[in-house]
Amino acid sequence: MFYAGRSRQTTHEVFNQPEAAARDLWATDAPLRHWVGAAGADAAHLADFGAKAGSAEMREAGSEANRHPPELRLFDRSGRRLDEVAFHPAYHKLMDLGLSSGLAALPWEGAAMGHSTHAAMLYMLSQVEPGVCCPMTMTYAAPAALATTPALAADWLPKLTARAYDPAAAPIAAKRAATMGMAMTEKQGGSDVRANTTRASRDGDDWRLTGHKWFCSAPMCDGFLTLAQSDAGLSCFLVPRFTPDGERNSLQIQRLKDKLGNRANASSEIEYHNAWAQLVGAEGAGVKTIIEMVHHTRLDTAVAPAGLMQAALSEAFWWVEGRSAFQRRLIDQPLMRAVLADLSIEAEGALALAMRVARAFDTPSERAFARIGVAVAKFWSNKRAPWLIVEAMECLGGMGYVEETPLPLLYREAPLNGIWEGSGNVICLDILRALAREPESAEALRAELLAARGADRRYDAALKAHLERWPTLPPEAEARWFAERLAVLLAGSILLREGDAATADGWIATRIEGGHGHVPGALSGIDTDAILHRRQSA
Repeated sequence: MFYAGRSRQTTHEVFNQPEAAARDLWATDAPLRHWVGAAGADAAHLADFGAKAGSAEMREAGSEANRHPPELRLFDRSGRRLDEVAFHPAYHKLMDLGLSSGLAALPWEGAAMGHSTHAAMLYMLSQVEPGVCCPMTMTYAAPAALATTPALAADWLPKLTARAYDPAAAPIAAKRAATMGMAMTEKQGGSDVRANTTRASRDGDDWRLTGHKWFCSAPMCDGFLTLAQSDAGLSCFLVPRFTPDGERNSLQIQRLKDKLGNRANASSEIEYHNAWAQLVGAEGAGVKTIIEMVHHTRLDTAVAPAGLMQAALSEAFWWVEGRSAFQRRLIDQPLMRAVLADLSIEAEGALALAMRVARAFDTPSERAFARIGVAVAKFWSNKRAPWLIVEAMECLGGMGYVEETPLPLLYREAPLNGIWEGSGNVICLDILRALAREPESAEALRAELLAARGADRRYDAALKAHLERWPTLPPEAEARWFAERLAVLLAGSILLREGDAATADGWIATRIEGGHGHVPGALSGIDTDAILHRRQSA
């Protein structure tokens, strides 16, 4: 239960200030319910999760987890190496909510549309505290890579897909549930993982790794998928926190990263000092093996910005509906309505893209579209999230710049998913590579774009212009322009075929036809009332 503070002060009375309250993340989000219905995801499960995640208890946990960042504990009192990270209890509460509710497990349990249900859960949890989503995302994605090695899968998958959270630092056999991280990036290579220098040498049937990793997120995971050079080339390995004999593995944390955002989550530099490891997939096929995990983590990096946009937009609506200026409620002022309608169009476009791609992950025959669609959605939505969050912050004025509101957290978080799993240039080049090397992905994307042809003359004209502008793949220097137009057209196709009519018309008029200025709210001719009513009547 939330109880408001005392309004009557010694010098004044507090009024014209909306009171903060819990927000059911499912019941108050009509666009989410619409796109979950279009995907055929588990609405009953999502309704239950949205009520829990949006509760006052969980929102307070999100704030606490950010106010009390993780602490590195390298040694115990006797000088023995621990290489552990201590988290505030609020962090564990949020981890328990997500994992016990099946965020990592659902897609692998055999239920219909499990990836879509997972995506909607991540979308909602990102609105409460996005940092905890990182270890859950990696745990969700790991089974896709472990499937290449049945013996490892038999040991790890039951723990990775358990609907439970077990934070104990203990061998995998002693735990009821486990989490999985990844450690690929090295100083000299960054996204160019083939430049990695970490070495792998045989130790009987197993392996020993020696080397440094510049980024290892969530270092308290129970195991890490990592890349190292063997005699056959770059290979993928699983490095557990504990060796089979119950000893702590020689995975040493060097320091925690001091990051812009994502504060509740620990990111670190680590070193392997002859660390015990097991080969995943074929020796020399490291990229091919781990790319399956990356493919699934990319889904979450395409979903998360939609969640961040929704969180920021919800704060803006809460403020303008409860505050007045110049004798009128802010929500009733025409210019504010234009800004909010513009932001609403953007947020729903990101959500539509994310849920359409998630649906493709659930449909084996759409794997080719999932491959290219997730890259397009990740690129576009992450470029738009900071733009939207800044404008939502401005809707609150000075209050939006204060840490007591969620806006600063969202603003710091906004760049992360655009960088993780391939920054903008890497993703754009990956889009070109996929379209050139995987004809089935190119054909699937083309079919998705053509599916909306005939629904709107403006869309038809824009698609025709795009195909004429780039009858073949563009030169590398135009990759961002090309990817942007793909994303805008793809979202337009989805909105036209499956979306709300006013939102689809607004997207076509502003994003595709070009009836939009350079700043949010610089538009006209859209059905502002219908777009805002869709969110206000949730």
